Amino acid sequence: MNSSPDSCPRCRELETRLAALEAEIRRLGEQLAASRKNSATSSKPPSSDIVKPKPAPAPDGSKRTIGGQPGHPMHVREPFPAGHITSFHRHEPDACPDCGGVVRPSGTDDRVVQQVDVTRPPLTVEQHTRPGFWCDHCQKSCVAPLPPGIDRGGLVGPNLTALIAFLKGSCHASYSTIRTFLRDVAGVTIARGTLAKTIDKVTAALDGPYEELLNMLPGEAVLNIDETGHHDNGKLWWTWCLRADLYTIYKIDAGRGADVLMKLLGRDFEGVIGCDYFSAYRRYMRVCGVTVQFCLAHLIRDVKFLTTLPDAPTRTYGERLRESLRALFGVIHRREKLPTAEFDRQLTAARDEVLRTGLAAVPPTRRAANMAKRFRLHGESFFTFVTTPGVEPTNNLAEQAIRFVVIDRHITQGTRSEAGRRWSERIWTVIATCAGRGLSAYEYLGECVRNWFAGRPSPSLRPVPA
Repeated sequence: MNSSPDSCPRCRELETRLAALEAEIRRLGEQLAASRKNSATSSKPPSSDIVKPKPAPAPDGSKRTIGGQPGHPMHVREPFPAGHITSFHRHEPDACPDCGGVVRPSGTDDRVVQQVDVTRPPLTVEQHTRPGFWCDHCQKSCVAPLPPGIDRGGLVGPNLTALIAFLKGSCHASYSTIRTFLRDVAGVTIARGTLAKTIDKVTAALDGPYEELLNMLPGEAVLNIDETGHHDNGKLWWTWCLRADLYTIYKIDAGRGADVLMKLLGRDFEGVIGCDYFSAYRRYMRVCGVTVQFCLAHLIRDVKFLTTLPDAPTRTYGERLRESLRALFGVIHRREKLPTAEFDRQLTAARDEVLRTGLAAVPPTRRAANMAKRFRLHGESFFTFVTTPGVEPTNNLAEQAIRFVVIDRHITQGTRSEAGRRWSERIWTVIATCAGRGLSAYEYLGECVRNWFAGRPSPSLRPVPA
């Protein structure tokens, strides 16, 4: 008499082994998919991609050509105005270049070529002498006091101080590079220690404007925030980037938790924070009741990752979520074509569909369950922009602002002291804020240094009300 499969020990053993192998295959499949994560399917930066994701091909199969694209306006350099031109030259032919015949003006427009060049930067060297005097009444020697700008500036004058700060901050130049530039181009040799003291003076000049912006953060209506690692003398710190409408602040802190946000913004912050899904923002949101707009671009990349996993139910769940998000952005792209009321109605309906899809028919897999949990706990916070004007759906503003810091970290390898951290915070804030307003960071640094040398307050970076 044959035994049933259920009672056969060998069959049970094989079934157990088969289930274990299937579980191992699923685990390895997820591990392989995770190892293939790139900037298109995760929050990893594009610079971390070993192989760059290929863009989608054109619908007609054609390849994009190098250079200007059809339908885009041509970009040409604006000529220098006449007031900026230092000399004019006119070139007329003596005879026809082909046959040698006599030529006359044709009346057509002149063909103009402008060439810009530099001369060796001129140095001004001032000598300030203080002869000794004797007071017969006090029976003491004395000298006249130096002017404030000479006394505080020392060897390096205000314009050269601003240039050194610009090279160090905007150009990511090391002290050795700055020394080489000043020696070979400007014709002056300055010791590394003097350059370091010069940077300390610029840091002091920027203290006032920096603290003023720092104190404005708790009153902002919308802030986009991001953070990245910062190396200081072998230890890991964190650079926080807080971008408001008209200024950007950088703060280097030893921590990466919600306590930093509470310290910078307070527990009663009433604005909206745009950020990624990092745990510090979620804790700040939970503890302090802050309104948050989690980055929708990060969510989309995480959903795309679900569509790359090996198990079919999770892929199907990811595809449904991806289609609902694609429909949402389809509405956003039609903003200019729809009446305001109709746009709001369609956007709200598309949001509701994304939230419903995120919680419907969730397969019992770890990745899918984590995504559903995200929708269940914080789904509404991915769509704050739908009901709050002035809030962007993504955190691109902060990510763009922090890119400069990441580049600086790769080039300079971080800082080595508290003085270096203070300098980095202030110069990055000046560079980003000036860039956001279309101002020259070099001109602003020059004005700050001249004021500091003269003992006057530095010019404010505070936005001027419209």
